Amino acid sequence: MTLKPLLAALCAAASLSAFAQAPIVIKFSHVVAPDTPKGQAAERFKMLAEKATKGQVKVEVYPNSQLYKDKEELEALQLGAVQMLAPSLAKFGPLGVKEFEAFDLPYIFPTKTALYNVTEGAIGKGLLKKLETKGITGLAYWDNGFKVMSANKPLRAPADFKGLKMRIQASKVLDAQMRALGAAPQVLAFSEVYSALSTGVVDGTENPPSNMYTQKMHEVQKHVTVSNHGYLGYAVIVNKKFWDGLPADIRGALETAMRDATTFEKAIAQRDNDLALEAIRKSGKTEVVNLSAKEQAEWRRVLLPVQTDMEGRIGKDLIQAINREAAK
Repeated sequence: MTLKPLLAALCAAASLSAFAQAPIVIKFSHVVAPDTPKGQAAERFKMLAEKATKGQVKVEVYPNSQLYKDKEELEALQLGAVQMLAPSLAKFGPLGVKEFEAFDLPYIFPTKTALYNVTEGAIGKGLLKKLETKGITGLAYWDNGFKVMSANKPLRAPADFKGLKMRIQASKVLDAQMRALGAAPQVLAFSEVYSALSTGVVDGTENPPSNMYTQKMHEVQKHVTVSNHGYLGYAVIVNKKFWDGLPADIRGALETAMRDATTFEKAIAQRDNDLALEAIRKSGKTEVVNLSAKEQAEWRRVLLPVQTDMEGRIGKDLIQAINREAAK
């Protein structure tokens, strides 16, 4: 072989080698702050994934809606613009998988144990399987916690909600929940909530304390009620075509990293919400209201019928199955 063809061959081999060694990039987009339970778990997954694959995978985490807002991110995932998300479970209803809206039902999970009976059992796995027809693979459920209500007036009784404009995620269940309380539900992207609260576009909202505190919503809300009326959780999902196309050993390493990140996430979720609620209380900007047993019973009386009202949308059998698991 003459020098010129030899050099060309060597350059081609070097290019192929460099291409083969280029890391697989996973863009992981989410809409909350880095110091929330989800934000911390995303960073933990990045660290574990890159270590487990010995640098063959690079995870780029984009928090705080840096890439996409709530309504945009699922479409971006399906198109392959990002590879991984951790949207709240309410996001799958508008996608056509309405069964996930069962997680939005008021008072369906009395405890975290009841919740995990569902997410870690056959029901939870079956729901993730339903995403595959949408080009999505579900990897795990991540936890946030039970929600509080906030407004610029005390919310002790359902009657206190009358006429309030309350921000919700795009969920028919959450819409029905707010209407049952006498409020006017307003769908807004998470990244827009602080501004909407500060300008009076909406009067209040619902969130786990960690989301409320890290987004500084407590600075523009005078009252918080620890109602624990509903749950907010996430599903970690990937683009199915991307996931199926990964080498088996890489996919296995990422699955292990995700299991470990999920264990970490569940361990910190309750702690962070407890700390956030205490920080909101200590800020002096917001009164934190704890409901009496009698007041809590009135909230349940008003909101529990939403479960029955949503049977036609979500499925009566599924709601009953979740209630059975939750009761164990």
